[in-house]
Amino acid sequence: MSSDDLENSFKILKQTVPLLIKHKISADPTNYAIWYTYASNQSPELNQAVDSAIDSFKTISEARALDMYRTHVADKQEVSAWQLRQSIDAMITEFSQTVKDTRHETNDFRSVMDKSLDGLQKVESEGFSVEKTMSMVRSLVKEGQKIRNSTLTFSAAMANAEKEISELKEKLEVSKKEALVDALTGLNNRRYFDSEFATAVASGQAALILADVDHFKKFNDTHGHQMGDLVLKAVAKKLQQACRDGAQAFRFGGEEFAIILPMSNQDRACHLAETMRRNIEKLQITQKSSGKVIGDITASFGVSAFEPGKSAGKLIETADKQLYEAKRLGRNRVMPIK
Repeated sequence: MSSDDLENSFKILKQTVPLLIKHKISADPTNYAIWYTYASNQSPELNQAVDSAIDSFKTISEARALDMYRTHVADKQEVSAWQLRQSIDAMITEFSQTVKDTRHETNDFRSVMDKSLDGLQKVESEGFSVEKTMSMVRSLVKEGQKIRNSTLTFSAAMANAEKEISELKEKLEVSKKEALVDALTGLNNRRYFDSEFATAVASGQAALILADVDHFKKFNDTHGHQMGDLVLKAVAKKLQQACRDGAQAFRFGGEEFAIILPMSNQDRACHLAETMRRNIEKLQITQKSSGKVIGDITASFGVSAFEPGKSAGKLIETADKQLYEAKRLGRNRVMPIK
């Protein structure tokens, strides 16, 4: 590193630390990398994402920080993902070779067996000598030992592969838990929501919308789970498209969604929920297998907004009660009524 590079690094460092302090961000490696990159102006997209988050929440949640790091800072080939792939590749290569060797030795054994059995059949008809007969028997014993050893090796490889597969499954489960995006809908998931909502509430002004697809179980039973998945994707897209001014949509779980509105109030949240309700009501999905157009897709909404002394959990509980009330009153509506 040249003296100019070193001097520039120190200059960026002097800007980074005050930014962390100003926005009350812990100086862990992920946050430091984000804010160092921010101060260096290396990524306009990152700077825009940081500025947007600060405008909405005054700080950055842990989940959002991790998302920013993965999107704008980290190398796309994360070490953990690379190691996982290497483990899988190594296991498959080793196991495939063992199978190939065992198959090859099995074919050899079958060939020797065929020749030896043919020879033994000739013993009676042609009167082979005892020495020649014993030679064939010894050959059979030798090949039998080889195939036995090969089978033992194969069994050991199977046991080892089962152990490695079990370990890899555990790692994949951990990886799933660490993910921030719902695989089906493409929305951020419940883990991301929990972190982001706690940050929104801590800012002192936020609103929450909970949405639930009406009669979803009945829809699944009637049209099948594949169509059910298409409905969830379509609803998620409508919710996401309606989000403006920092509002974020999340898959809350099952057929339920959540929308966070930072620096907002209940009136604005109810208005947005009503817009979303109308958009979903217009949805129509075509069933590919039959060409049948399926409509009658609706959702119910419950809204709550921050009040002094109200925790994040209490806000969720209030929105959930309003959602239940919307269902009780006939579905396809927003509660409370404004």
